[in-house]
Amino acid sequence: QVQLAESGGGLVQAGDSLRLSCVASGRTLRGVFMGWYRQAPGKEREFVASIIGSAGIEYYADSVKGRFTISRDLAKNTLYLQMNSLKPEDTANYYCNADSRYWGKGTLVTVSS
Repeated sequence: QVQLAESGGGLVQAGDSLRLSCVASGRTLRGVFMGWYRQAPGKEREFVASIIGSAGIEYYADSVKGRFTISRDLAKNTLYLQMNSLKPEDTANYYCNADSRYWGKGTLVTVSS
């Protein structure tokens, strides 16, 4: 069993930056698929970014490529999402996912124009 706890969301203006964190407990993140997803009001949850394997291969949705960076600290069992040049359309609840089956409760990011 894995427990995930996201933090770092908030209200920012367009162009600002935020860094989200996701602390995992119950299992090491080493070698485990880890990802960030988001769900905007009235929309379905969508993939944002992931990091996979011992090499830490990264994948990004086209909408965030070049602005967001996913990373992990295996010593701290923590996943990060650095979000730069935020846009109003990035407003959503951001969720951490582990092993494609465990979810956190989310952290809200609101970007004002």
